Amino acid sequence: MRRWSQLSQVERVDRYTRQSLYLFLWGYVALIWFNGYERAEQHPVVYGALCLLAAVLTASAAMLMRRVLALYPATAPLPWRSIGVFALLCVLLVAAGASVSGGTRGLAVLTVGSAAAWTLGGLSDRRILVALVLGIAALFGITTQDVVIALGVTVVVLFLVFTVQVSLWLLGVVTELDQARGAQAALAVAEERLRFSRDVHDVLGRRLAAIAVQAELAATLAERGDASVAERMLAVRETAHEAMREARELARGYRATDLSQELDGARSLLSSAGIDVDVAVEDVPAPWREPVAWVVRESVTNVLRHSSATRVRIGYADGELTVHNDGPLAAQSSTTAARGTGSGTGPGTGSGSGLRGLRERLAPLGATLTAEPTTGDRPGEPGTGFRVVARFPAMPLEPAAATAVSA
Repeated sequence: MRRWSQLSQVERVDRYTRQSLYLFLWGYVALIWFNGYERAEQHPVVYGALCLLAAVLTASAAMLMRRVLALYPATAPLPWRSIGVFALLCVLLVAAGASVSGGTRGLAVLTVGSAAAWTLGGLSDRRILVALVLGIAALFGITTQDVVIALGVTVVVLFLVFTVQVSLWLLGVVTELDQARGAQAALAVAEERLRFSRDVHDVLGRRLAAIAVQAELAATLAERGDASVAERMLAVRETAHEAMREARELARGYRATDLSQELDGARSLLSSAGIDVDVAVEDVPAPWREPVAWVVRESVTNVLRHSSATRVRIGYADGELTVHNDGPLAAQSSTTAARGTGSGTGPGTGSGSGLRGLRERLAPLGATLTAEPTTGDRPGEPGTGFRVVARFPAMPLEPAAATAVSA
């Protein structure tokens, strides 16, 4: 058994509650027989034997209580063997006390009733508790032939059962709170891991996609004998160094999502991949700058990964961010459907990264995200391709920084 100083707060509450129940049982029985000491003058040996039998009954009650406490809050299986031994000792004590005098019989009945109520009061089966209270009340009524005493004892028994039930209920609440705190800590760790994995996807995924595009372009130029292949490989090296730098910042927790940096990075990456970029993002409200940066980063990553676009337009106006590319319609539509990153009407699949994960991050802020193919038929559409649209209310429902961490 560990020392008190080595126990946690919950373990201390548990030990204090259980030890208090045991001490009350022994103390109450000892007080009953101590108050009847005047009867020992007439039959000292017999009274001593009754006290010894009462001590054995109390020890049996303590062992039974241990099993009852271990069973709580379940209702089965009941420790019938321990209950049988305890019941046999109760019968022996009452019979022995009744054979001596009326006074010792009363002490024996009071001991049996109190010990039974205190020991079995921790059971969760209400039927057993009702039968226990009625049985003890009937026992006192038969032995005392006094209705008032029987009613008084019934009230005492109910109080004892109530005390045990409340003690065990409080102990259960404390234990559940401790388990909930542990689960909350584990959830916080899981959320932090999820946030980190999404940052890795958003930050490194875009760089790696750019490296892949640049490397393919360099390989094509090398096959043609183009002299600009060295310049393309230098661009690959520069992008790789940028990816390494961002990975180190991400691991150290220093990297913050900045809209200006994301827009500059989008221009650089798309241009290096041979894609024309048109950026018109101005006057973004301060609370929305970071969420807008999320959308820009993920949209550019998708363009590099899933399309063969030649032109990308990024625009913001009246609380709406639009990222449009002119890549082939069928290829992007099939990729979006497979990855669960569409407009949100289907069930979606995947691990929660990509546009689907971004939509989940924007939802607590009150923003919405749609991703859909375009045909150029609607007013203002630049032509066929694919479009990502994020709509932002006047103010976020909760801080964007908190959403970024929880995501």
